[in-house]
Amino acid sequence: MNKPWQPLLDWWFGSGTTAAEVAAARSALWFGKQDSQDAEARERFGGLVAQALAGELDAWTDSPHGWLALILLLDQLPRMIFRDSPRAFAGDERARQLVLAGLDEEREEALTPLQRVFIYLVLEHAEDLLLQDEAVRRFTRLLSVAADSEKPLFANYLDYAERHRQVIARFARFPHRNAALGRPSTAQELAFLQEPGSRF
Repeated sequence: MNKPWQPLLDWWFGSGTTAAEVAAARSALWFGKQDSQDAEARERFGGLVAQALAGELDAWTDSPHGWLALILLLDQLPRMIFRDSPRAFAGDERARQLVLAGLDEEREEALTPLQRVFIYLVLEHAEDLLLQDEAVRRFTRLLSVAADSEKPLFANYLDYAERHRQVIARFARFPHRNAALGRPSTAQELAFLQEPGSRF
């Protein structure tokens, strides 16, 4: 069977054998902000991102790994390719729809714990407290099933989920997105953005 999503998954997750190894090798790609990485994402996968945003790759959801790849194209890669612009969040709503539908079907059970992180991050990215609550629940469960040697890694992911939830509980939105989205910031948000770690 042709798996058009496999090059993306190979690039995103690399070739480590454990979650800790993969995360150590790829975290700079996942969570760093480097122009060279953004350019590589644009060059290699910009066409697929455009197709995903246009709804042309929805058939990928027939496979759990295709579903995961489509989520990456809608949620993660736009944040790289269109960084600091409104288009960075253009796929968020569709990604949420696909994630919630897939979770209802327990589609994530076919994925590794580390792959599930990028499903649950869609919930963590939502400016919606109920979805933030669900993200924290999912990351809590993920930590509970992690191997002892990998619990620090998954505890860190849970910590980030809890921090994201705290921001939404306080402001009902992520203040660090305001500039990109052309939203005026309140005085409280501007003060918050001066705090370390406020921009994730």
